[in-house]
Parts: sequence; C-alpha cells; structure tokens
Amino acid sequence: METNLIAEGFKFMALGMGTVFLFLIILIVCMNAMSAILHKYFPEPQPGVTPDVASKQDNKKIIAAITAAIAHHRQA
Repeated sequence: METNLIAEGFKFMALGMGTVFLFLIILIVCMNAMSAILHKYFPEPQPGVTPDVASKQDNKKIIAAITAAIAHHRQA
C-alpha cells in the first residue's frame, strides 16, 4: 500500500485553495448584491448647487467658538 505523499499534498492544497477561492467568489457576489440593494432603497443624497446661508453662519459660529476656546486654553 504505497501512497505518494507529494501527490496527496497537492490534492489537499488544491482542495483548500479551491475552497478559499469559491468562498471569496461567493463573498464578492453577496457584497455586490448587498451594495445594489442598499443603493436602490437608500440612495445617497445629491449635493446642492449652493450651500445655504444659514450653514455658513453656523460655520462662522463654530470657528469663533473654537478660536475662543483655544485662546482661553492658552491663557491658562
């Protein structure tokens, strides 16, 4: 009862690599399907042409608050 260990090793290697390859193919197909479903039911919002004036004023308030906090921190 003589078995060729090298041939058996290659068989197991091919089986293992084939299993991993098949798993990765299934994973890619599932991820693409999930992406298509998510894009269908939850589309990304389209960016507006011009930002609102209120958001610019909010940004100015945030910048002023950060500047004041840094100035207060440097004084202490």
